[in-house]
Amino acid sequence: MRLFVAVLPPAEALEGLADAVEPVRAMPGAERLRWTALEGWHLTLAFLGEVAPERVPGLETALAGVARARPVHRLRIAGSGSFGDTVLWAGVEGRTRELRGLAEAVTDAVTGELPGRADPYAFHPHLTLARAGSSRGHRRAVQRVAAAELEGLTAALAPYRGPEWEAGELHLMRSDLAGGFAHYASLRSWALADWGRADQEWGGQGRDGQGRADRGRERADG
Repeated sequence: MRLFVAVLPPAEALEGLADAVEPVRAMPGAERLRWTALEGWHLTLAFLGEVAPERVPGLETALAGVARARPVHRLRIAGSGSFGDTVLWAGVEGRTRELRGLAEAVTDAVTGELPGRADPYAFHPHLTLARAGSSRGHRRAVQRVAAAELEGLTAALAPYRGPEWEAGELHLMRSDLAGGFAHYASLRSWALADWGRADQEWGGQGRDGQGRADRGRERADG
């Protein structure tokens, strides 16, 4: 099975982005792109590729440990960009340092279970909105038009700033390719540590070394 690890924005954040994307899809050049569905929007932390079923329990144990050690954090979907002339994406603002730390911890954890699978230098927080076939091999005039159109789409979405939301769960995701499209499902998720709430429960006296009050409760998603 093809697996990856991700953070899933809440419905409110995705619906706000969908409203912003709708007029962009009517712009020149948008018809050349394959647009992803709202249901598939996510923040990939690590792509694992094909994983044998017998390796999944060890992977789940490793990810549960990451969730217990990494805090919840506030994010918002904001801005846009592109990868060359083939991918249009929406960016992320907020506590991105914590998000990057989570991605690094995930990479370290899965590398222990699946050596060489996750690229520690590949993380770039974004939600993929649309893809196009590469213009390589086409005439330069065609390449220039494709690049200009994607640049225009990127610029139109750049001012977007969505509502803040809490990144509070880590998801192990499965990707299935059917009919030329990817379909995603969360196999399991774990709550990240809510240390602020834990401090309140400890009467504001902080956390000792033994009981950091990590609140990464493991949960099966069906």
